[in-house]
Amino acid sequence: MKDDLGPALHTLPGLVWTTLPDGHVDFLSESWREFTGLSIDDLLRTGWCAASHPEDVPKLIAWWKPGLSVAEPRTMEARLRSRDGEYRWFVFRMRAVVDASGTVTKWCGLGFDIEDQRQSADPLGPRHEQHRNVTDTIPALMTFLTPAGEIEDVNRHYLEYVGADATPQTLNEWKTSDLVHQDDLRFVTGAWERAIATGETYEIEHRIRRADGVYRWFHVRGLPLRDARGHIVRWYVLQTDIDDRKRAEALLASEKRLLEMVAGRQSLSEILEVLCQLAEDTMDGCYCSILLVDATGNKFEEAIAPSLAAEFNEAARGWSLQDRGGPCVTAAREKIQVIMSDVATDTRWRNGWRDLAKRHGLISCWSTPIVSLTGKTLGTFALYYREPRSPTVEHQSLIERFTHIASIAIERSQSDAALKRSEARKTAILNSAIDCIITIDHEGSITEFNPAAERTFGYRRNAVVGKQLAEVIVPPSMREKHQLGLARHLATGESRLIGKRLETVAVRADGSEFPVELTISRIPLDGPPSFTGYLRDIMERKQWEEELRQSEAFLSEGQRLSRTGSFSWCLATGDIMWSDQVYRIFEFDQAVPVTVELIATRVHPDDMHLLRDMMARANSAADGFEYEHRLQMPDHSVKYLHLVAHATQNQHDQLEYIGAVQDITKRHLAEMALGEVRSELAHVVRVASLGALTASIAHEVNQPLSGILTNASTCLRMLAAEPPNVEGARETARRTIRDGNRASDVIVRLRALFGKRKFVFESVDVSEAAQEVIALLLGELQKDRVYIQAEFANELPLVMGDRVQLQQVILNLIRNASDAMRDVEDRPRKLVVRTERDPDDQVRVTVQDAGAGFNPQDTNRLFDAFYTTKAGGMGIGLSVSRSIVENHRGRLWVTPNETHGVSFSFSIPLGLESDHNQETSTSRTLPIRS
Repeated sequence: MKDDLGPALHTLPGLVWTTLPDGHVDFLSESWREFTGLSIDDLLRTGWCAASHPEDVPKLIAWWKPGLSVAEPRTMEARLRSRDGEYRWFVFRMRAVVDASGTVTKWCGLGFDIEDQRQSADPLGPRHEQHRNVTDTIPALMTFLTPAGEIEDVNRHYLEYVGADATPQTLNEWKTSDLVHQDDLRFVTGAWERAIATGETYEIEHRIRRADGVYRWFHVRGLPLRDARGHIVRWYVLQTDIDDRKRAEALLASEKRLLEMVAGRQSLSEILEVLCQLAEDTMDGCYCSILLVDATGNKFEEAIAPSLAAEFNEAARGWSLQDRGGPCVTAAREKIQVIMSDVATDTRWRNGWRDLAKRHGLISCWSTPIVSLTGKTLGTFALYYREPRSPTVEHQSLIERFTHIASIAIERSQSDAALKRSEARKTAILNSAIDCIITIDHEGSITEFNPAAERTFGYRRNAVVGKQLAEVIVPPSMREKHQLGLARHLATGESRLIGKRLETVAVRADGSEFPVELTISRIPLDGPPSFTGYLRDIMERKQWEEELRQSEAFLSEGQRLSRTGSFSWCLATGDIMWSDQVYRIFEFDQAVPVTVELIATRVHPDDMHLLRDMMARANSAADGFEYEHRLQMPDHSVKYLHLVAHATQNQHDQLEYIGAVQDITKRHLAEMALGEVRSELAHVVRVASLGALTASIAHEVNQPLSGILTNASTCLRMLAAEPPNVEGARETARRTIRDGNRASDVIVRLRALFGKRKFVFESVDVSEAAQEVIALLLGELQKDRVYIQAEFANELPLVMGDRVQLQQVILNLIRNASDAMRDVEDRPRKLVVRTERDPDDQVRVTVQDAGAGFNPQDTNRLFDAFYTTKAGGMGIGLSVSRSIVENHRGRLWVTPNETHGVSFSFSIPLGLESDHNQETSTSRTLPIRS
């Protein structure tokens, strides 16, 4: 057909095409090429889709393909792109060609340009759809209205704001609905009617209801669209949300007023009250409260809440931030916002605060901390409601603004108070400063002259203020140099002296010159510069420096003579500083840097654990340490050292140990010799008391011996009987063995007590040791009519000590107590031996007599060697006893009884084993504190 009808089809006024039954295009008229600018071949390859508007292609396909199986006419409107790139609207009609059997043999189509028709139907012209797409992207509400003011359409943002279910019909009822705020409706209606009547631009501000019922302010501007004849064909109305601006303007005005109050230094309580009222006016239905934290940061000291009951505010004053409290306490303590939407369901504050809130009808509370620029909590800003509420984004924004204003007011108030205190301190400092403080202006004239300067230079302040500094305190020989230096600094900014400490010479009113230490600082103020000079009369310091130089020389010599050196050790850097004497003790060259490794080469191998312990203590930041250890020198000789150190902070705020090292080799050897002498003396005392104990010893030995003889005779009689009583003889033999062991034990104890032996540390039961001494002395005590009472504590812990020496102390005290009661006839000669545990982890032994006592003036002499109150005494018993007790790290003392006699007591500390083990290895660690 295309061959027969092709020329005719090319002449038709439209776009003609034909397709095969399956929809494949097999003919396009020449008008397609003329309109689209594409070749017929290109159009045949890609079909009419290539020239169709992309948005219409899916609709064309959906219209075309399903209809191929139905031989019915079809019509479709779509846009085609012209050769100049502009899209125009076409209407496409298709009809099927069928054979006699009704089968589709071909499809014929015809397209007509209807762009002009659409323009006549739509005064906006061909770009109307494009304009609609653009308005949906505008971040404002757009409304399209008829010339009479009826709403035809709105953009997407308008529907999102008022509600997606809104229609032009419902929106046109705005005069009777709540779309426009009732307070604005009359004004809006009048303005809109005037615009419709006059055709003038419509511009107004009013509130429009949002989908959630909230009203927001909008700037509404209506523009008429006119045709070529000047007739209004449509109204465009642009509604821009200005609610934030309106609120910001109101807040800005309120902030301005508040800041004017702050600048005017009105009282803080007045400012915060106005702020609370502003918050309540801005957010309807709320009650505002501001709580202020006291200077310690531990509690609330003030409550500002003009709309809340006085009882509620009074209860808030004094709330401790350390207690559980309510939302405000938590917000201030944790520095976080606390939202309590409903006090009835919130389980965090089921306490007294909850009852207080419910009593005042407060259901929800939003508390926000007021924090300074430095992170310090100043107080809390809280909003209360009488119904369950949660803050919206707008609420949070307002809370942030109000909290910021509160922080400014509070910080300014605190700053003013601090400034007043600072001014008072400045005046006090100027008046009480020991150093001279002199201030000059940029011309070199004195503006401040404090009392110390008056005293030092001999001028009165009012006599020198306004005068040139150079003429008052600068020596004549230096005045020109001073003036040139000031002029150079003002001209170039060069500051050779600013901020530096130097020594120079000043002159007094009487003309005398003296050395001063001077520091000059420039006062950082706007305008011409001013300078403050700090001067100190250092004449005495110069004299002291000379004396110090001599003292250092004396110290160095003293360290050498006393064999004591000093050191410092900074852990952070590892730097170790030694005095000359420490180098001499360790026999190191002073040119060699001192390190811990170097020191370790001198420490005795058996004492290396002490060095490691010292390092561990130092690295754990101990307050100090004290050690005694040995050095092994290159010639294998041994030195004994005593080291003491205390922790401090150096100028760089680093941990540093300052200490002293003393060579105690001679003292240690002397102590060893003294220990031998003490041991000999203790043995002498024991031997000396042996004769006095002869009767008691004989009694102790005689008892088991008598028992042995008696039991032996009885055994013989039992064996001689007929028949022999073998079982009785066997029991009698056992008693004989027992009495023999008793006699042996007495001899063993005597040999242990009076034998010559070395000092031996062991675990000692003090009660048991005292019982053995009592048993040894019992005969002598009975002879002297002394009644002895033993009061031994149960489960008394063991102590570490030399059993024999401790028994010697107990023996001496018991014998002295017995001797003290020898002349007592008017009362029982009662002697009490008591053991007990002291609260400070010591075991105490007390020997109490009922004798005549002693003269209080002799108390300090009782323990002196060779001092005695007995006619035949040697005066060494108590001296030796005290030496023994002190060697056990204990203490021996005497106290008068309430009635008669005195009580001698000594105590031995528990846990003495570690010290003893260190002593036995000839090294000792004495930790001060860690």
